Amino acid sequence: MIQGEHERDEAVILVIEDDADVRSMISILLGLEGYRVSTAENGREALDALHAGVRPDLILVDLMMPVMNGWQFRAEQVRDPSIANIPAVVISGGDRVAEHTKALGAADYLRKPIDLDVLLATVRRYVRVAPS
Repeated sequence: MIQGEHERDEAVILVIEDDADVRSMISILLGLEGYRVSTAENGREALDALHAGVRPDLILVDLMMPVMNGWQFRAEQVRDPSIANIPAVVISGGDRVAEHTKALGAADYLRKPIDLDVLLATVRRYVRVAPS
């Protein structure tokens, strides 16, 4: 089975977003839906967590962030065989988000401002929480 496309009791989502309000909103919503959420303020923090053993089923990554942006994060992610196969969904308010998603080899994208129903549907496409 492909990484991320399976069911288990606690699916883990890594949210990489520099805007604290957006990061919190996504985390709360996904938590209420039964997902376990890890967060990072930038790509560097996310890579450090991944190298420390965090193994999400899906990564939601903003493109525009300080320290290490989404482009830089994805370049590092795909170079590392231990984390390269974790699907990533790009988050962006930019005009060419679909084009950027393809260029990054990301699984999908979400446009800002994020529609919560679209967020949940997108996450469910890649990972599901098994019923209690």
